[in-house]
Parts: sequence; structure tokens; C-alpha cells
Amino acid sequence: MNTFDVQISPHPSRLAHTFSIVARDPASGEMGVAVQSHWFSVGALVTWAQAGVGAVATQALVEVSYGPLGLALMQAGKPAAEALAALLAADEGRDIRQVAMVDARGQAAAHTGARCIADAGHETDAGFSVQANMMLCPDVWPAMARAYREAEGDLAARMLAALKAGQAAGGDVRGKQSAAILIVKPVSTGRPWEDTAMELRVEDHPEPIHELERLVHLHRTYRRMNRGDELLGAGQTEKALREYRAAAQMAPQIEELPFWHAVTLADLGRVDEALPILRDVFARNPDWATLLTRLPPAGLLRDDAEMMDLILAQVP
Repeated sequence: MNTFDVQISPHPSRLAHTFSIVARDPASGEMGVAVQSHWFSVGALVTWAQAGVGAVATQALVEVSYGPLGLALMQAGKPAAEALAALLAADEGRDIRQVAMVDARGQAAAHTGARCIADAGHETDAGFSVQANMMLCPDVWPAMARAYREAEGDLAARMLAALKAGQAAGGDVRGKQSAAILIVKPVSTGRPWEDTAMELRVEDHPEPIHELERLVHLHRTYRRMNRGDELLGAGQTEKALREYRAAAQMAPQIEELPFWHAVTLADLGRVDEALPILRDVFARNPDWATLLTRLPPAGLLRDDAEMMDLILAQVP
């Protein structure tokens, strides 16, 4: 796979004037891309990543095929810079493209076409690249790079810090509309549905980065719930309950998290611990009591009439 016939429309309609980051976390090996734009559903166009391979951001007047073709070239063994160079060589519209790639070795490469709308540019360093076009000012991508270098936390936290810094420095000259984040695992299992660590999109919102940050927090919350299920299935009950409690504390506004925690406690025979939790859940929404009565026939709660009477007595 050395060259590709990249088909370019004479009147490109896939617009994504935006700012983004591609990065590989040296600690976890995860790779990802995050983006914000004043364009609807920017994630559908810009963000591409594959576990064990790399990540791609394709933007400006977008040629979407840079995403899958760039990943295919990196999967075949080409470093990010070589993969990007091969695609640019095959693209007569390279001057209107802005593209960045990072590979599984942490090598990053970027291209800002000469005809990308000002202000436009990129900054590439070990393990990441930030890029932006149609910005209010040329401070955006340097601010993003600085924020990413200085940020702490996991890959999602650091990429969000870069997006927030880009917006604070001026952002898209048109304003804000959508944002997305995509993170994949360092090694492929061969099962793509398990290889994606995080994939979230804000399609249309007045504050897309803030909304994306909220969704990232919820993703972490539900990841703990899912981890609890895994531990419970493995017979590690106390560890599972700790994960359930932690998840409920992370998002106290969500009734469902403590509900399933309490159901697990009740199923384990720890009804006294479950009752105050369920009392609070039922006070917020009594329909959870209806759902609870449907669980024993589905095999999700032990069939115990005395226990059910105790639980239903908690309904206001």
C-alpha cells in the first residue's frame, strides 16, 4: 500500500474548520483525537483511531479518506510521517487540507495546506500534534500545545485541557457548535467493540467543550459501574460493591446508579443496607419500584416475597 487514488470533489462540501489534537499517552499507550468546531457533528468527519495503530484528525476542507487510509498505512508499518506524505502526494487538493497523525510508537506528523483559511497552523512534538484553521488568532494552537504538555491526568483529561486552552485563546472565529473525543487502546484484541476506550460526541451545543467534559465524567462513572459488574461476575463481591458506591457518588443526580447498587445488596441478602438506598431512589422516582418487581422473573433478583414486601414498603 504505497499510493491511493484520493477522489476530490471539485466543490468540496465536507467542511470542518476547527481545532484538534491527536496524541499518544506514553503511560497507558492509549491513542486518541479530540476536536471542537463551529460545524455540526464535527466528530463524524474529523476523528479516526484504531487500537494498536494510531489516530488521525482530518479537517479544513476535509478529505475524509485520510482517516481510514492513514490508519491502513500505519497498520501496514509506515510511521505517521510516511503515511501522511503518501496521502498528500496522491491528493491534488492538499493545499486545502489540514491533517495530523500519531502512530503507536508516539511519532506524530501534521500538514497545514497553504490555502487553509487563516489563522491556521500546527505544532507537533513528541507524542502529539495540535492543529487549527479558521481561528480568531494565531495563539490558538500554541496555547493548546502548552496546555497539553502541562496537564496532568489520563489522555482524555490532557486532550480536554488542550481544547479548553484553544478556546480560551480565541478558538474558531465563527464560534462554537460541536466537539468529539475518540480514544483507543494500545493493543488490538481483534474485537473493535472492545478496543475503543472512549468515543463521545457533542453534535450541537452552545458550550460543546464543557458538554464534552461532562460526558467524559459520565463515561468514567459508568466505566466504574461496568467494572463492578465484572468484579461481581468474578466473585469479588466487596470490590464490586466499592465500584458501585464510587459510581453513585460520582454522579449523584442519576437515580439508576444507586438503584442497581441496592439491587445487588438485596440479592446478596444484605437487605438492611439496600433499604435506605432504595428509599431515596423511590422518593425521587417511584417507577423504580415497578421495575424492581419485574427483576425476579428475569433472574436479576432472588424471588423472596418477604424481602419484596420490605422493599416496597419504602415507596412513598
